[in-house]
Amino acid sequence: MGYDPLEQQCAPVVCHGHCRRNASRSVCPLLLPVISPTPRSSRPSSVSPALYPELNPRRGYLVQDRGAAKYRKMALHVPKAPGFAQMLKDGAKHYSGLEEAVFRNIRACKELSQTTRTAYGPNGMNKMVINHLEKLFVTNDAATILRELEVQHPAAKMIVMASHMQEQEVGDGTNFVLVFAGALLELAEELLRMGLSVSEVIEGYEMACRKTLEILPDCVCSSAKNLHDVKEATSLIRTAVMSKQYGNEDFLASLIAQACVSILPESGNFNVDSVRVCKILGCGVTASSMLHGMVFKKEAEGDITSVKDAKIAIFSCPFDCMVTETKGTVLINNAQELMDFSKGEEDMMEAQVKAIKETGANVVVTGGKVADMALHYANKYKLMVVRLNSKWDLRRLCKTVGAVALPRMTAPTPEEMGHCDSVYLTEVGDTQVVVFKHEKEDCAISTVVVRGSTDNLLDDIERAVDDGVNTFKVLVRDKRLVPGAGATEIELAKQITSYGESCPGLEQYSIKKFAEAFEALPRALAENSGVKGSELISKLYSAHHEGNKNMGFDIEGEGPALKDMLEGGIMEPYLVKHWGIKLATNAAITVLRVDQIIMAKPAGGPKAPQGRKDFDEDD
Repeated sequence: MGYDPLEQQCAPVVCHGHCRRNASRSVCPLLLPVISPTPRSSRPSSVSPALYPELNPRRGYLVQDRGAAKYRKMALHVPKAPGFAQMLKDGAKHYSGLEEAVFRNIRACKELSQTTRTAYGPNGMNKMVINHLEKLFVTNDAATILRELEVQHPAAKMIVMASHMQEQEVGDGTNFVLVFAGALLELAEELLRMGLSVSEVIEGYEMACRKTLEILPDCVCSSAKNLHDVKEATSLIRTAVMSKQYGNEDFLASLIAQACVSILPESGNFNVDSVRVCKILGCGVTASSMLHGMVFKKEAEGDITSVKDAKIAIFSCPFDCMVTETKGTVLINNAQELMDFSKGEEDMMEAQVKAIKETGANVVVTGGKVADMALHYANKYKLMVVRLNSKWDLRRLCKTVGAVALPRMTAPTPEEMGHCDSVYLTEVGDTQVVVFKHEKEDCAISTVVVRGSTDNLLDDIERAVDDGVNTFKVLVRDKRLVPGAGATEIELAKQITSYGESCPGLEQYSIKKFAEAFEALPRALAENSGVKGSELISKLYSAHHEGNKNMGFDIEGEGPALKDMLEGGIMEPYLVKHWGIKLATNAAITVLRVDQIIMAKPAGGPKAPQGRKDFDEDD
């Protein structure tokens, strides 16, 4: 505001800097409409232009240009809009209501579900994922894809967490959770746009989920009889392996079954960690093998490379002279003392190695470095020395051979030593490996040696082995099996639809949609195999209405062919379906319950330099 001393009132002054550019003119042309001229008659004669330099007596305008910088500081504070936003800091985001919060969350979950849906089933497509460390993954395993994607959207994270829970609980069926949860949310959006309230949709979904888990035991087609039989275990594991390695499922399932059955204790407490995988590049998948014991991609340290009937001493410390806990200073006065000191050290080292040999041990495994002097005496006394850097590998080896890891270089007692039929160094492809092998099947740990042409293929086979082992573990817990390839889903959809028609309230709409969501799974199987989904689903419904509840989609048939899954041997563990339905429904309901998204302003701080991969810590 400009103050006019002649008229004793405030007149607004707006200057855009034109007056500076045109020094000959005393008034900015943009001020002309804003500032009104002062009449000469009303002007006191005593006013002198010297007293008021702002006054131009020739034109009668009052101008005061204080500069743009001062006026910028005087800008008024704009008040925030009333409501929730005014309580939050600047930079916070707030969304509420159906359109902004619920539909936005559903859209994010649908996108995530669509991404992994194309990877569902044996004919699922692979995804090429490059993680934050620029490591390449080529896989159709949903758990790996989600783990490496690092999903940021809060609603989509809930679906991801549900699939992680499925992975931890049963080790398979992660993609089932994602596809089913995505279908539930997509159909919930239709119901909400029709006019149903969120609470009615949630209530219907909860009722349908409870009813589904009641019906599911009726879908059981068979159960595992004897898990100690390798042939039966192979047929049960085959379905899980087929979804990851279609074409090699029979060969891999046989290897996994042998590995699992050999370590299954009579008590029935099966540990997944007891089946190890050793990946060696080269050759083909069919060159893979299984052995009782452990395989390490290491070389033997000394000259001895093979020992039969091995007695093993395991040390978690370096294979070297013992170092005192406290620092000491040795004062040496002459050359003789120096010679005696070195000789004393050598004698002490030889005594330790000799003591180990006298206990009957012929293999030494150490968790630290191997000293040259210690290695010299180990060769002298014909001891095979193996070095393992990982303390986890050391613990597993102790479990395999029944040894105790000693923290100091002392002679082990017979109880502390381990035993194994043979320890030898061999070459697989061009990789040197040390094998600790048991001839009998009563070993605590077995290893599947996987061969393949590329690292990505090896990783994918490892994931297939992991799924197979987890399936075996689930069957140890619960031996029931349900038919696969969409047979269970269509049977559940048929029964839940009829249950929905018997419900009187508005929940019947969401119960029917819950049943419809089951169709997404056989539809995904069909579309990934290049078959029309609608045609297959209508055929499946007609077969199930005739009472053939084990009929599912035949992937190897022409077009939308059907097949009895019990005869075809395509069966899944009951627990995989049970937990998948439960976790997917809970995740979908959790997303639907959100009606507001409030995001605080992200914490500030300097960002890491982008694009410079080669800088050191000093830069």
